[in-house]
Amino acid sequence: MEQRRVGVVGAGTMGNGIAHVFAKAGFAVLLCEVNEAAMERGLATIRTNLDREAAKGKVDPAEVPGIMARVQPVRSLVGLAGCELVVEAATERLAVKQEILSGLDEVLRPEAVIASNTSSISITKLAAGTKRPDKVIGMHFFNPVPVMALVEVIRGLQTSDETFARVREIALALGKTPVEVNDAAGFVSNRVLMPMINEAIFAVMEGVATAEAVDEVFRLGMAHPMGPLTLADFIGLDVCLDIMRVLEEGMGDPKYRPCPLLVRMVDAGWLGRKSGRGFYRHG
Repeated sequence: MEQRRVGVVGAGTMGNGIAHVFAKAGFAVLLCEVNEAAMERGLATIRTNLDREAAKGKVDPAEVPGIMARVQPVRSLVGLAGCELVVEAATERLAVKQEILSGLDEVLRPEAVIASNTSSISITKLAAGTKRPDKVIGMHFFNPVPVMALVEVIRGLQTSDETFARVREIALALGKTPVEVNDAAGFVSNRVLMPMINEAIFAVMEGVATAEAVDEVFRLGMAHPMGPLTLADFIGLDVCLDIMRVLEEGMGDPKYRPCPLLVRMVDAGWLGRKSGRGFYRHG
């Protein structure tokens, strides 16, 4: 039987994680990244995470080279032409995603599905910029992708039942749990999570409590594995800000206004773990 071929656009945190789980599940993966350094980091991260899984007994160490061999780097969208599915995992900006989906629409076969890993942007709006809106869908993985079981599968207004069924079947083949969600700003996860993080930031800005105290309340009082501000640093404060702005615009409700402290921290380049400083300092 011919090996199934999928593409992933973007070798960053989400992209390399998505490529990892597809390759581990036996798919041939074409990982598209135009930045050479980002590609090298992405491939190195996949190898590091596979080695970690092998050390924990979650994968046979003898299988690691074969899994890595199933991830092939490509430098342009044209290299993805033969894929049955391509998952876009670029930065959370509408214009960037629209440009990528338009390019994929031109090079992929008519029957191929385009999925976006967006965490908040309208699938309906993304699909409208293609000639195959019925084959565009949201496939929102969670970080870290190799660990987290959930995939939000988001139907745009135009997404066909056939496309949804195909993507649901693929998510199950990855060992993930697909949850059907209809298209709305932030979907379910970030519509609930990001306002909570934003309100926690307001509590710090207004002097209600320190970041450490806010996180301790959530860890000890609500049994969260990490507090909202630790989580914000992990996600990236710039990503949190982008999502809050999508929610504010999409809902038209001032309750989704980003906290001014969040805006200032992003302006300062304090983005969390990836920059070394957010609500906490990261070595």
